[in-house]
Amino acid sequence: MEALAHRRWYRARIISYWTVTVLLAFELVDGSVWNLQQIEWVRIQLHHLGYPLYFAYILGAWQIGAAAAILAPRFPLVKEWAYAGSFFQFSGAIASHLLSGDRANVWLVPLVYATFVVMSWALRPADRRVANAGLAPETGPLAWAVPIGILLSLYVVAYL
Repeated sequence: MEALAHRRWYRARIISYWTVTVLLAFELVDGSVWNLQQIEWVRIQLHHLGYPLYFAYILGAWQIGAAAAILAPRFPLVKEWAYAGSFFQFSGAIASHLLSGDRANVWLVPLVYATFVVMSWALRPADRRVANAGLAPETGPLAWAVPIGILLSLYVVAYL
């Protein structure tokens, strides 16, 4: 009985993984094509958000790479970077629209795709994950003092 429940859970997980992953990859490929062609909607959005037009070429190139990395078998570390980049892109779009004063109907779509990124990442099968390298050694509070001090010093220098 327990084995049957485990098998059903595994099947539901795989179906959910591939559903959100294909939707995510479609959005990345579609967005890549739109950005690389700089369709009118992309130009209007970039202008509205205050980004230069060449930003579309940068996004378009990275989006197609992320879609390929997420869909391809193996290369789990590259997948981690693709998921991170995709999350940065969609969360950056959300922040850009919110800071520009756009209403929910505009930033809700990137929020849905950011959720798909998280779901795809969390549901991915073991063969698409980075192998567990073990726990990092414990570091005490004093070990954090030097990097934080350097960071604060650099921030003060940059501000001046």
